[in-house]
Amino acid sequence: MYLLDTNIWLERMLDQTRSEEVGQLLDQVPSDQLFMTDFSLHSIGVILHRLRRQEEFLRFVQDLFIDGAVGLISLEPADMERLVAVIDHFELDFDDAYQYVAAEMYDLELVSFDGDFDRTERGRITPGEIVETE
Repeated sequence: MYLLDTNIWLERMLDQTRSEEVGQLLDQVPSDQLFMTDFSLHSIGVILHRLRRQEEFLRFVQDLFIDGAVGLISLEPADMERLVAVIDHFELDFDDAYQYVAAEMYDLELVSFDGDFDRTERGRITPGEIVETE
């Protein structure tokens, strides 16, 4: 099962360079094997609002969570101590540490285009790597 980082969802939504790679992942992996953090959901909401794409955000939520089976996970206040420890140990930004700790706690593979995760114990996997193995 996979935790998709914010940049994976945005890559597809904003039709960026690796959008097709993400599309293949989403076509191949059943949605009940995909997870997103509440942090990612809110970040995507902020970005799409700034781009004046609120309707697209609503369709996104409908597709993933209401009609689909993507899991939404979050960290609790008690998890912030671990998050800060991860920030310090791996020199990650807050948002990256949030994703990392969520993947760790829920035992999910972290899917990201962000190379910062390469210096962590759990690492990361890209959509293309998943598509090759599925």
